[in-house]
Amino acid sequence: MPRAIQIAAFGGPDVMQLVDLPVGEPGPGEVRIRHHAVGLNFIDVYQRTGLYPNALPLTLGMEAAGVVESVGAGVTHLQVGDRVAYASQPPGSYCEVRVMPAKCVVQLPDGIDVETGAAMMLKGMTAAYLLRRTQPQGGLQPGDFVLFHAAAGGVGLIACQWARAMGLNLIATAGSPDKCLLALQHGATHAINYRSENFAARVREITEGRGVKVVYDSIGKDTFEGSLDCLAPFGLLATYGNASGPIPPVNLGVLGAKGSLYVTRPTLFTHIATREGTQALAEELFAMVSSGAVTIPIAQRYPLEQVAQAHRDLESRATTGCTILTL
Repeated sequence: MPRAIQIAAFGGPDVMQLVDLPVGEPGPGEVRIRHHAVGLNFIDVYQRTGLYPNALPLTLGMEAAGVVESVGAGVTHLQVGDRVAYASQPPGSYCEVRVMPAKCVVQLPDGIDVETGAAMMLKGMTAAYLLRRTQPQGGLQPGDFVLFHAAAGGVGLIACQWARAMGLNLIATAGSPDKCLLALQHGATHAINYRSENFAARVREITEGRGVKVVYDSIGKDTFEGSLDCLAPFGLLATYGNASGPIPPVNLGVLGAKGSLYVTRPTLFTHIATREGTQALAEELFAMVSSGAVTIPIAQRYPLEQVAQAHRDLESRATTGCTILTL
């Protein structure tokens, strides 16, 4: 039977177990996919620990690429043999073969290989919906300043390149000089080592006191207050992750005192809730990758059976760019 990584209880990396799981035929609106590579994301950690609770036992994973083996009734946009990729609910990508909703799955263009497809769907579509659809008042124009936390990670390095293509001045934060250099090499115009510098003070210095129009923040608790301090009046804080822990309750009066600020908590899955929405966002990503404006940096590869080490490295900030599990 196909192998999969499953948890029977929430906890640390060691709760993940390699198991054999039967896989049946797809039902109406479903497809069966044989994976060639699986993407690793911080949301996998949140689900493993129970921060984002799911029913147990749970096969982890939100992103993968492979080949369609079988198509259920009513599926018209996919055929057996198609090279495909996805980032989607429900979890379950940490496996060799799975059955899943077809509406979440898109064909890979000929010029994009399956490892790149597995690495880029969740992170690339996240960068796309943030920069293109989660914008401050008046939108974003060339020359505008934005702040992007964790810019040397998978989403961050894609966002650096995408922002450069949009003509934005992206200020990156990262946790080491090497990671700051990596962000600059991928298109950031400035980089701040948050371990040795006060990032809010540096942002004010870089922008000559004006602040940025938008902050994209996947860190959460540790950066929330500083991120607010980086914003220009009417600026937007888009908090889309909790790597340092959930944000505590907020006194909304602070937003007025700091300049009539806006705060939003978007998720990718709202943007890809329909097949049409998934296809549209994926096509934006494919166009950027196919044009060469965005390259997908796969910096780490782990065999499926070494997934616990992959999670440890991700949580300890030892990874950069994108990480995949190989099958």
